[in-house]
Amino acid sequence: MKQSIAFLIIILATITAGAQDRSKWANEMLEAKHKMLIEEVGLTPTQQEQFMPLYEAMEREIYTTNRDARALAANVEKKKAPTDSEYAQAAEALSRAKVREGEIEAKYFDKFSKILTKRQLFLLKQAENKFTRNMLRGRKR
Repeated sequence: MKQSIAFLIIILATITAGAQDRSKWANEMLEAKHKMLIEEVGLTPTQQEQFMPLYEAMEREIYTTNRDARALAANVEKKKAPTDSEYAQAAEALSRAKVREGEIEAKYFDKFSKILTKRQLFLLKQAENKFTRNMLRGRKR
């Protein structure tokens, strides 16, 4: 699910388009990702109804965690002469965001395991990785 974060970072890093265009693009990418997950994991309609809201909630939690850490780091970058304490706080926030990400994933994994089969849980991770690889390849072009 760390791939979800990489995906969201790619979205946020896209600064050449206007905010409205980025928002539209981000929504299209999320829809494409969700469609791919549904297909690759082989979700039934019932599973989709139960799983997708949880998956989206997980993505939002991870996004918020990372957004907050990046905002703190960005504030330090903007300062002309940040203190060692400010550098330390920003570095710690970025590191703790990774830990928090893992905690969020673990919390939702337990919820997902009540909806998906063991095979589907495995395929979910594979599909997330595949989506991220495809996104990164597209960015290199």
